[in-house]
Amino acid sequence: MQSVGRIIGQQGRRGRKRILRGGLTLAAASLALAACGSSSTSSTSSSSSSSKGPIVVGTSLSLTGDFASNGIAFQRGYNAWVSYVNSHGGLLGHKVSLKILNDTSSPSQVATNYQDLITTDHVPLIVGPFSSLLTVPAAKIASRYGYAMVEGAGGAPSVFSYGLKNVFDVSYPIKIAVVPTAKWIASLPKSERPTTAAYVTSNNIFAQPQIAPAQAVLQKAGVRTVYNQVFQSETTDFTPLADAIVASHAQVVVLSSTSVSKIIDFVKVFTANHFYPKVLIGTNGVGEPTFVNAVGKSAANGIIEPNGWYPGYKNALSAAFIKEYLKLYGGSAGSITASSAEAFGTGEVLAQAVQATHSFNQAKILKYLHSGAVFQTDQGPVKFNSKGENVDGIVQTFQWQNGGTKLVQILPKSSQSVAPLFPRPAAG
Repeated sequence: MQSVGRIIGQQGRRGRKRILRGGLTLAAASLALAACGSSSTSSTSSSSSSSKGPIVVGTSLSLTGDFASNGIAFQRGYNAWVSYVNSHGGLLGHKVSLKILNDTSSPSQVATNYQDLITTDHVPLIVGPFSSLLTVPAAKIASRYGYAMVEGAGGAPSVFSYGLKNVFDVSYPIKIAVVPTAKWIASLPKSERPTTAAYVTSNNIFAQPQIAPAQAVLQKAGVRTVYNQVFQSETTDFTPLADAIVASHAQVVVLSSTSVSKIIDFVKVFTANHFYPKVLIGTNGVGEPTFVNAVGKSAANGIIEPNGWYPGYKNALSAAFIKEYLKLYGGSAGSITASSAEAFGTGEVLAQAVQATHSFNQAKILKYLHSGAVFQTDQGPVKFNSKGENVDGIVQTFQWQNGGTKLVQILPKSSQSVAPLFPRPAAG
């Protein structure tokens, strides 16, 4: 097994959620490109691109704090990428080493970490942290020193509102996440289409932007808003909010939060009150085993989640990711989260940019990322607009079916998808 990145915590430092386009042939070709461009070894605190020594890729991840579960998933995804590229020749003949600093889910600490990685450790390449909240301060530091920051979990509109020219998100823009489901609802015959909807979201920069675009689609289709509430991220008692949604008798409910535990709390209240809206959408973590274990299979049945990846996605690069992940961590494909896939895809894009430019020069890499080139990843195609958003990003929409025992793709409609379960059945 290839060695993977080491983690450095605070001590000793200063203050320390998709469909294949172009077919499997294109993905296989891209798989070869990504492979011939990359490699990995045990990490070191310095690197040089002038010799065949290891190239250190630096990152800051939330290994503790509020984002720890996703941060650890990102760590695993990055480690899988490093192991994969190292087994295929490395980046321009250099083995790749990953250096991870723990940001404790703190915006100030993530800035310090990237400052250290760039100015103290002099890493030649960096990749992004987890969450939009942390991507902004990280990208600002990277921009100051002319570094490209490819990332996979910073898709909130606010990330792209600062005019930064160095941030590139390989996942779809988060603002469009619920739109495909809203369009499907709007396409239903009027006699079947739900007539009312309720929306609740945390005030998080990731969660809140997902509501308005979907709400606009539904309202245009005659689906009336009967409840719309934003709650503070610090909220711990969701019973009053959930009770209000139950009282609204909404036929469509959208729950948007960065925390799956909060969505779980809502679903438990709904189930206790025998409230089963025709469509129930959760924007984060609903597709994971943790969610089903918490609410029960029967209650999970019919619940929908938008995401960029799932283990059943038919994509050659996705298959390579799963193989590498399981080699490192064991378990089953069904236990792998989309966060790990996002991290692996981030590494793929960086590797393809390095290979295309045959360089570790940041100016050349930035120019190529802005060139309109199309990259292939385990989540599907990636093409950046001038802001760094992935305009080719595909929202894949999933639903628990078969009594909550099977997560299936329902949108976009394709040979891989199955018909949505509608209306959502009551729990047995």
